[in-house]
Amino acid sequence: MLTACAGLSGIVMLAALMRQRSHRRVPLFAGGLLACCVAVALVPAVPNGLLAYGRTVENWPTTRQFFFVGEGLDSPVVVSESGAGFRCFHVAGKVEATNSPSDMRTQRLLGHLPAMVHPEPKTVLVVGCGSGMTTGSFLLHPSVERIVLCEMESNVIHTARKYFAEENGGVLDDPKLEIVIDDARHFLATTKDKFDIITADPIHPWVRGAASLYTTEFYDLCRSRLTPNGVVTQWVPLYESNPAAVKCEMATFLQAFPRSSLWSGQNLATGYDLVVVGTIGDQDISPRTITHRLRSNPPLQQSLTEIGLPNSESLLSRFAGDGAILTDWLRDAQINRDRNLRLQYLAGLSPESQTAQEIFQAMVSQRRSAGLMGI
Repeated sequence: MLTACAGLSGIVMLAALMRQRSHRRVPLFAGGLLACCVAVALVPAVPNGLLAYGRTVENWPTTRQFFFVGEGLDSPVVVSESGAGFRCFHVAGKVEATNSPSDMRTQRLLGHLPAMVHPEPKTVLVVGCGSGMTTGSFLLHPSVERIVLCEMESNVIHTARKYFAEENGGVLDDPKLEIVIDDARHFLATTKDKFDIITADPIHPWVRGAASLYTTEFYDLCRSRLTPNGVVTQWVPLYESNPAAVKCEMATFLQAFPRSSLWSGQNLATGYDLVVVGTIGDQDISPRTITHRLRSNPPLQQSLTEIGLPNSESLLSRFAGDGAILTDWLRDAQINRDRNLRLQYLAGLSPESQTAQEIFQAMVSQRRSAGLMGI
């Protein structure tokens, strides 16, 4: 379309210049139109690998099959099958979710953890659909009556419904779900609704615009839309990041939610990503509470078993400490605010970084042995 527009505008300009030479106008238009058609025909299709993996060119040949490739109003969205046989969900040129057990673990913990921390959640806001697994996890908690899903890109909803229905429990067609196509910041600033749980799983902060979902102002919005015993959950990537960026994310979150707990998406020996659970009430969680909830809810137990957490002991083994353990580590942290978006620049310094393990060990090395949840 861009090539055609450029060619046609050139023809119009030339026609205006040649209007005094009417006998040459027909050949001019014919030649210009032919050149335009040839130029349009020669424009190559955008490679699927580019839309799926962006700058990581070495990953382009690893895809076995592309199920969906689309360029939406906000981002390109791709669903593929990896060489290992896992279905992958891509947004903005990077993999955001897969149905591999390790990735599903983080996606489901973003939903199950806050639902178990809250005594009886009824209303939930999910920021970002992805594969829909986080949203679907709330269907397994009987007290949940309403789930609001806020997503900017409508293609994401389509792909999650069609290609990840088994993993997300068909949540995109569930009557409890209300889908809002909007920016999460705008929705939170304009809605009058209150939520028992707000869980945010944005894309990496070095991706355009994502850092605005990690700012002080965003977390203040979340606090203002939480009920008195509300719980907020934030995904924090350690991979493709660096210590300064992770410190910025954690310090900004803990400034708004000092009563927080840290959970590893993998285990306490492997650094990859974190699920950070913040509260504004006095709710606590103990091994006895977790054990009771799992035993009294077979579908929840089955969901966790599928991701390698078959019992309360395996789930509690992912607990990496409370926010207070990071006080010394965060002394030189910078705060991410709307007026500086500092995280955008810190994260953008090292998207190729492979220091997740070192970052994670620096965090858990300060873990205190003073009970399960120091919140």
